[in-house]
Amino acid sequence: MRIEEIQNEIVEEFALFDDWMQRYEYMIELGKSLPLIEEQYKTEDNIIKGCQSKVWVHAELEEDKLVFTADSDAIITKGIIAILIRAFSNQKPMDIIEANTDFIDKIGLKDHLSPTRANGLVSMIKQLKLYAIAYQTQLN
Repeated sequence: MRIEEIQNEIVEEFALFDDWMQRYEYMIELGKSLPLIEEQYKTEDNIIKGCQSKVWVHAELEEDKLVFTADSDAIITKGIIAILIRAFSNQKPMDIIEANTDFIDKIGLKDHLSPTRANGLVSMIKQLKLYAIAYQTQLN
């Protein structure tokens, strides 16, 4: 499935909920299904800078696609990174680099996060794209 199709699916799922309490609960549920990072990758190098809570992300190239795993010590943050990983994992690095992130605005996520969490969200997106750039460079 293409990134845009996955993002549209996420937007449709969030539209099913009437209020933000239900959406937060859904995000927490998504966090529970997050492909967890292996303990050996929970290192300082894999922590996303700019996040209030700790978020570790690891990327590996499998065949020609990037596969992300992650974890966080905060349940909401775990849900946020789970949404991003769902959209970007198992995709080609160039597709991740070129991907639009408007779906975040469409679900209203930035508007309903504290300023520090919103900054963390931006940092997470930036880090996933940086991984994609690094792996794309290796492929060239």
